[in-house]
Amino acid sequence: MAKEDDIRGNVPVNAENLAVRPVAPVHLAVIMDGNGRWAIARGRKRLAGHRAGVDALERVLEWCKDAGVKVLTVYAFSTENWKRPKDEVSGLMKLFSTFIRMKSRKLVHERIRFRVIGRIDDLPPELAADIAKLEKETASFERQLVLAVSYGGRAEIADAARRIAADAAAGKIRPDDVDEALVGSRLYAPDLPDPDLIIRTSGEQRISNFLLWECAYSEFYFTDALWPDFSREDFDAALASYATRDRRRGGHA
Repeated sequence: MAKEDDIRGNVPVNAENLAVRPVAPVHLAVIMDGNGRWAIARGRKRLAGHRAGVDALERVLEWCKDAGVKVLTVYAFSTENWKRPKDEVSGLMKLFSTFIRMKSRKLVHERIRFRVIGRIDDLPPELAADIAKLEKETASFERQLVLAVSYGGRAEIADAARRIAADAAAGKIRPDDVDEALVGSRLYAPDLPDPDLIIRTSGEQRISNFLLWECAYSEFYFTDALWPDFSREDFDAALASYATRDRRRGGHA
């Protein structure tokens, strides 16, 4: 793989780096970007790119198992994505339902906990019911696949603030009780560890309202690969780069 530009903050991958500290992130998060561009470049509709993106997700889930990653969180549909053309949104909702129904048996067999974070009430009722059913069936499993659907980092923080305000109005908490731990406890999945590594595909270098609270000390890795083209080599390069990072979390150098 070609050496990444220094501006991306990625470490060039070589045999020496791979041997330095082969530590996998416990929680890997991915901004799956580039499905639409992948399809357009092939003269196909954007939804074809999203279908190819589902195939890429399945591959990455397998690679996470091989690498020892315990939690994979993927940015599947943002709160802003509702503004997309109705046929694309409708197609994506059907794609989510198909994924859940077709992969539920595999997730149960492989003991992978399935979760969705976001404003679930915004989703079609049938899809929300399918999500709730699979979440219940897999609730006891250790490995996790988390889909961020109708999700926005600002929306998550606003929803947390709303819950805290309601508790304050009910006299359950006082203003002095509000600290980082309390806010964190009101997030969509407060039991999840913060992501250790966030990968964004397609060459874009922005966070796009993803896990704003949780990513405070996450490492980032950017790759030019469009999400459907994201390969095992790309995955290994990201983890190799992560293994070389000195994660001080604000501590001394």
